[in-house]
Amino acid sequence: MLDWDRFEDWTQGVEPQISGLPDLSLLGPPTPRPGQVFAIGLNYREHTAEAGYDTSGLPQVFTKFPSCITGPFSQVSVVSPRLDWEIELVAVIGRSGRNINEANAWSFIAGLMIGQDLSARDVQLAGSAPQWSLGKSFAGFGPVGPWLTSARDCPGRDDLLVECELNGALMQSDRTSNMIWSVPELVARLSSVCELRAGDVIFTGTPAGIGNRRKPPIYIGPGDVLVSRIEGLGEMAVGFTAA
Repeated sequence: MLDWDRFEDWTQGVEPQISGLPDLSLLGPPTPRPGQVFAIGLNYREHTAEAGYDTSGLPQVFTKFPSCITGPFSQVSVVSPRLDWEIELVAVIGRSGRNINEANAWSFIAGLMIGQDLSARDVQLAGSAPQWSLGKSFAGFGPVGPWLTSARDCPGRDDLLVECELNGALMQSDRTSNMIWSVPELVARLSSVCELRAGDVIFTGTPAGIGNRRKPPIYIGPGDVLVSRIEGLGEMAVGFTAA
């Protein structure tokens, strides 16, 4: 990631040598050790409405601690009786910078991938104030992948279909063009405070349809399978086991 531009230029002339079909289950996270993991809350209008918040003000920012990051076909332990899903478009930083101009923000992004912001709602909402980061950082609570798609090779990057299924039932479906703060706006906002560094990841927020806002609520249990897909970026399938 320290010289993404040169690496991306090199890949344009490479012909991959593949013998047979690859075993996708062996894929790990495309960004296994991000220095910083930024996460955005309430960034889709319908999700904001279902959560009972307004859309004014600045983006809500928290972190998922990097040790939760895992691959796109992982097995995750159900450590909470209120384990919830949140499919998200994830942007990966390719060039470091501060005070990045929104108009130039895409040039600082190496690529895009799918992410799940898995959340233990009981831990997240315990106490007098929400514990966003702790409730979202258990082992395996940050599946990402299945691979990194170059931002410059993703022509529809501002309007991608985002969908999530639990055991074959569609739970979330929206388009990234319905985000309140676009990817370039998020990069500009975050970099006005923090230096964004190559390899950092940004979970850009989830659409409506999460489990704890349903009536009655629906949560993930042992034996469940969560499929996440984003147009042009591929598909992930995460299984869940008893803790």
